[in-house]
Amino acid sequence: MMNAVMNSLTNSLMNAATNSIKAGENEKIPRHVAVIMDGNGRWAQKRGLPRIAGHQKGASILEGLVEHASARGIQYLSLYAFSTENWKRLSEEVSGLMALFEHYLKTKLDKLKERGGRLRFAGRRDRLSGSLLRALDDFERETQDGTGIQLILCIDYGGRQEIVDAVKKMLAEGADAASVTEETVSRRMYLPDVPDPDLIIRTSGEERLSNFWLWEGAYSELYFTGTLWPDFDNEALDAAIAAYAVRDRRRGGV
Repeated sequence: MMNAVMNSLTNSLMNAATNSIKAGENEKIPRHVAVIMDGNGRWAQKRGLPRIAGHQKGASILEGLVEHASARGIQYLSLYAFSTENWKRLSEEVSGLMALFEHYLKTKLDKLKERGGRLRFAGRRDRLSGSLLRALDDFERETQDGTGIQLILCIDYGGRQEIVDAVKKMLAEGADAASVTEETVSRRMYLPDVPDPDLIIRTSGEERLSNFWLWEGAYSELYFTGTLWPDFDNEALDAAIAAYAVRDRRRGGV
C-alpha cells in the first residue's frame, strides 16, 4: 500500500514538473545534459537487423533531439558516442561506426551551425582516422564562435584515460605534489571550460556510468531509462528533465 502511495506521489510530481517545463515556467533546467546512448545493437537485433542499422537509427534522431534540447534551455549536450573500450567490438561494427560519425559530421550538422550552435570534441585523437579528425576539426573551427547550444561528441573517450592524461600534463609541466588540487586537475581535463554535467542520462536499462565523465560527473544527477537509444525522443528527454527538476541537489551538504 505504501509503495503504491509513493509511486502515485512520484508520478504526480513528475507530471507537474513536465507540464511546467512544457509551459516554460520551470527554471530548474539542467545547464549541461550528458547522455550515454545505449541500446542501438539491441534495437537492431529485436528487428532482425544488423547492429549497424541500430547505430544508423540512433544517429538519425540526433538532429531533432539537439534542437529540442536547445529549445528547453539546455546549454551543453554531451553524447557518449564511442568509448575507449568500444575498440574491442567486431572490426566491422567499429569501422561502420567510424564511417557513420564522419558521415554525420559532413551531412547532418548544418542546422546546428545555422542556429548558432557549437560542436566540441572530447576524447583521444591518436586512434581516429585522419579523415574523421579533419571532419571534427573543420566543424569545431567553423562553429567556434557559436553562442547557442554546445554539442559535445565524446569519441574514443574514457573517464579514466582523461584523468591519466591530466596527470601526465601536470607531470610534463613540472608540477609537484603541493600544486595538485581539484582545481589544477580540472584545468587539465579535455574541456576545462565546459561546466560539469548536471544530469547524466543512460538509455537501455543499464545502470552504470561505464567510464563516462568520471571526474566531471562526481555530483551529477543520474537518470536511467529502459528506452533504447533509437527510441529516445523529445518526450523521453522531457521526462528526464522532469525527474531532474524535482530532485534536491545538495552536493554533499545538508
